[in-house]
Amino acid sequence: MKKLLIISPYFPPSNAADMQRIRMSLPYFKEFGWDAEVITVDPSHSDMTKDELLLTNIPSEIKIHQVKAFEKKSTSKLGLGSIALRSLWFYKKYVDSLLKQQHFDLIYFSTTQFPVMVLGAHWKKKYDIPYVIDMQDPWHSTYYENKPKSERPSKYWFSYRLNQFLEPIAMKNVDGLISVSQGYLNTLLIRYANLKNVPKTVITFGVFEADSLLVKNEQYRFKSAFEKHTSLKHFVYVGRGGLDMKDAVIILFKAFKIGLENELNLFDKVRFHFIGTSYAPNGEGIRTIKPIADDLGIGRYVEEKTDRVSFFNGLFTLQQADALVILGSNDVQYTASKIYPYITAEKPLVAIFHPASSANKILDLCTNIKANSLLNDNEDAERSVFESMLAILQGKTALEINEANFANYSAKVMTRKQVELFNQVLKNIS
Repeated sequence: MKKLLIISPYFPPSNAADMQRIRMSLPYFKEFGWDAEVITVDPSHSDMTKDELLLTNIPSEIKIHQVKAFEKKSTSKLGLGSIALRSLWFYKKYVDSLLKQQHFDLIYFSTTQFPVMVLGAHWKKKYDIPYVIDMQDPWHSTYYENKPKSERPSKYWFSYRLNQFLEPIAMKNVDGLISVSQGYLNTLLIRYANLKNVPKTVITFGVFEADSLLVKNEQYRFKSAFEKHTSLKHFVYVGRGGLDMKDAVIILFKAFKIGLENELNLFDKVRFHFIGTSYAPNGEGIRTIKPIADDLGIGRYVEEKTDRVSFFNGLFTLQQADALVILGSNDVQYTASKIYPYITAEKPLVAIFHPASSANKILDLCTNIKANSLLNDNEDAERSVFESMLAILQGKTALEINEANFANYSAKVMTRKQVELFNQVLKNIS
C-alpha cells in the first residue's frame, strides 16, 4: 500500500469549495492502493462557514493532522490575510518533522491556497519525495490585467506580483499536474517548458452520492436559504457571484424582461434568489448581482444574499426551488464545479455558460438540458434564455438525467483517475 500525504489548508468542517475534491476522494483512495493522510489548518483559524456534517462521510481511519496559523487580525495589518500565507511557516515546520519520522510516496497539493505549494519544491529537495499539484483555479492569472481597476479584486497589485514570483518555484519542480480545465494546463505549458514531460490530466470534480442521501435523511433538519411562497415561482442560484459573471447575469435579466413584456401573467410570479455570492466573511460581502437587476429596473424580483450558507443547507435550498439558475464566467478557462449538485437536485434548469466551459459537455452528456452561450449575439442569447424560462413556467420541461453517463462522473471514478496519475508519477521517477 502506497502512502499519500495531502496538503489542504481548508478541510471540514470549514465549508470551502477547494477542499471538496479531497473530501469526496478520501473514501476511495485505499480501494485503489493508497493510504492517505491529510494535513490541514486548525479550523479555528478559518473564517469560512462551518458545517460539521461535512465530516460525516470521511472514513474514521483517515489520519488528519492540523497545523496552526498566525492570527488574521494581526497579519491583515500587513496585508497578509490569506490562510495560505498565515500557515506557511507552520506547514514547513510540521511537515519537516513528520517526514523525518515517516515515509510517504507522494505529496498531493489539492487547494486554491496556492502559496503553500512552493513547499513541494522544498520537501522534494530535502526528502526526495515527488509532488503533484491539483489546479482547481488559475494561480498566476492575467484575467484582470485588461480590466478597469474598479473590477479588480482587493489587494490585486500585491497578489498579482506575489503569484508571479511563487508560481515558477512550484511549477519548475512539480512531478505531476491535475486540473479541472484543459485551459489551465495549456497556460502552464506555455510558461514552463519542463511541464511537457510531466504527467498531467484533466479531472473534473465528482458526484458524491452520499451527500444527496444525507440531505434526504429525515433525522437532519435543514433550512432553506429563501422564504418560499406557493403563489410564486422561485428560481434559485447557490454559489459565488463576481464581475466575471456579469455577462451571464445581464443575459438572464434581459431575458426575464422580455418575459415581463410578453408573458406578464407568468413572469410576474418569478422571484430570483442568489445565495452565498461572496467569499468574504459573513456581513462583509459586496453584492455583484442585485445592482445589475436594480439598473435594469427589475430589482423587486431579485434577492441576493452574499453570506455563504452551510454546504448541506445549500443542497437543501436547491431542492426547495421551483427551478434553478446556474451562471458561468466569461473567463474561457472557468469550470463550474457546482454543476453536479444542480443536476442531482433534479429541478428544471436554466444554464448560461461560456461555450468552452466543461459544464456544457457535462450537461450535454448527462442531461436533456442545453446550456445557453454567453457569447451569442445578445438578442439571440436573451431570446433563447427567455424561451427556456417560458417552457419551465408553462410546465413543458423537466430535467432528465442520463444515469449511465452521469455515473462516469462519480467521485469514485474521479478518485481512480487521480490515482492513475499518481502511479504514473511514481513510474516515471523509478
